[in-house]
Amino acid sequence: MPEPAADRPYHHGSLRTALLDAAERRLRDDGPDRLSLRDLAREVGVSHGAPRRHFADRQALLDALAESGFGRLEGALRDALDGAGDRFEPRLRAGAAAYARFATDNTSLLEVMYAGKHRPGADRILAAAAEPFGLLHALVAQGRDEGVLAGDDLDRTSTVLLATLQGIAALVNGGVVDPGQRDDLVEAAVDQFLHGAGPR
Repeated sequence: MPEPAADRPYHHGSLRTALLDAAERRLRDDGPDRLSLRDLAREVGVSHGAPRRHFADRQALLDALAESGFGRLEGALRDALDGAGDRFEPRLRAGAAAYARFATDNTSLLEVMYAGKHRPGADRILAAAAEPFGLLHALVAQGRDEGVLAGDDLDRTSTVLLATLQGIAALVNGGVVDPGQRDDLVEAAVDQFLHGAGPR
């Protein structure tokens, strides 16, 4: 017979991590609208008040998920770029594939990430988001330095790259495009990006 809520322990060895892990599972299954600190407390086996030691409210939990998500995206991009060698084009293809894979494997988390960074006062999320976006910007700068991309406006070129990848992810996540087509679409998009953003 399960313990009554009042009898559940308040302390948990790694409660913040356990709550974030449980919240991400709930995101995948139910989406962000059904996240509840009370339900998560029940799932990880602590009293209903225990999560408030780490998250003042549901929005604080969502913000922490967004921050963590951008950190994971940075790690995925960095691993892909580091594993692709030194030259720009293989790194671009690896980074583009890694972004699209993360964005389609973590649909609800990505929604929370992008929604969170546009809220007033979301300084920590913005700082976390700056890391993966900075990797993409540095990648475009490498393309310019190698003469593969035109160098007139790196910010615009980076934005076009991100928008292209995010657009593919949105089509897959929205059921418009079969997930099995994702990798081929990313390859085609990179080909077109290289052609369109190359030196005139």
